[in-house]
Amino acid sequence: MQLIVESQSELANVASKIIEFSEDRQLWIFYGEMGSGKTTLIKSIAQELQVEDIVHSPSFNLVNEYKNQHGKCLYHFDFYRIKNETEAMDIGVEEYFDSGDLCLVEWPEKIPSLLPEKYLRIEIELTSHTGRRINISHYGG
Repeated sequence: MQLIVESQSELANVASKIIEFSEDRQLWIFYGEMGSGKTTLIKSIAQELQVEDIVHSPSFNLVNEYKNQHGKCLYHFDFYRIKNETEAMDIGVEEYFDSGDLCLVEWPEKIPSLLPEKYLRIEIELTSHTGRRINISHYGG
């Protein structure tokens, strides 16, 4: 699926479409260059999932945990600053991925061998100052 976004005002609709498209995938990986809007899109997804907390990038602590109005957990990872996969393993990333809770991962290219075989891949490409092309696809089983 491909979505074209021209402004941030469209993100709630985009987030809703991604949630619907995700089916049963509990791991969503986000690819895009720095400043492409990965965290901004994740904030919109969290809002659509009724997360009550303020969502921000977990750049320094690698993972943030949020709960929605129904008590369901959402984990948001940012692996930009890690030097190797061992750092991700040290925080128990595999346990998070196996938890059955929704895990949203920025910079998954830093942990390629730790990714399960089944996930939702979201690629964000800049098309203009405010425009984005978002490609979403299912991987694995």
